[in-house]
Amino acid sequence: KIQAEKAVHQKKEQSKTKCRKARRRHINLVAEFNRRQRKSIWLETHIWHAKRFHMVKKWGYCLGNSPTEKSYRACYRAMAKHCLLQDLSYYCCLELTGKENELLKQLARICSIDTGLTFQEACCLSGRFEGSLNLYRADRYPEDMLGPVTFIWKPRDGSEHRQLWIWVHPALKQDILKELKAIFQCSEPEEICIMEPVTTSIQEEKQMEVVMNPVKKRKKEDKEGEKAVPVKKIIGDGTRDPFKSYSWISQTTGIKISDKSMEILRYRLIGPLSHSVLTETLKAASVQTV
Repeated sequence: KIQAEKAVHQKKEQSKTKCRKARRRHINLVAEFNRRQRKSIWLETHIWHAKRFHMVKKWGYCLGNSPTEKSYRACYRAMAKHCLLQDLSYYCCLELTGKENELLKQLARICSIDTGLTFQEACCLSGRFEGSLNLYRADRYPEDMLGPVTFIWKPRDGSEHRQLWIWVHPALKQDILKELKAIFQCSEPEEICIMEPVTTSIQEEKQMEVVMNPVKKRKKEDKEGEKAVPVKKIIGDGTRDPFKSYSWISQTTGIKISDKSMEILRYRLIGPLSHSVLTETLKAASVQTV
């Protein structure tokens, strides 16, 4: 009798976890991935890196730190003779839009020609090449250095309005963004621009599967049916709150600062065959003029 009572108390409750087939459904996978990256944002290549690297959480992201297998020789061989790709999407992009003269006038206050290239360099100003420099607090050179950045101008289209993209490390983003807002006198707009999360319903996914694979047999209807909750993709990055404004405009100069972090992916190709890989991968689009 005692043994029977023990067995009753020790009996575990029936597990409420879903079976593997249910967990591996696309809608459940995406929901689980979104739940796991609430604190540390994942890059687009996270799944690939997570299978091959030791992951660390830095600057609000989950990044690959070191490989799980000895692949150093393979990486060196790729850099020396072939092509090696690195995911730098965790770098933050700040976009400046406005008149070229006004942009150059204020940007000259946070850099110096004594350190090398500036935003006014002819080869960089045309938009053909990317430049790099060190930023300082306004009118404080050579003291109060903010950190190194890279930048690229959008090529001229005949208008006096230009676009400038500045790439900064996530650890330096808040300080540099604060300084840019100060020199351009930008304040938050009245309406907070919150990017809506991407919503994908089950019916839309099934329609896409039918269009992409018309010969493939249709799967059975999901038991949840129309009651299924749409999948939401998290928008934002580790250095930006998705529920706060991400663009600022100056009422006096008309300069606009936008935070494009995690909206523009960035990859680095290293090796002698990098250009060959790009030419084989990217195809020029046909431009039609009306």
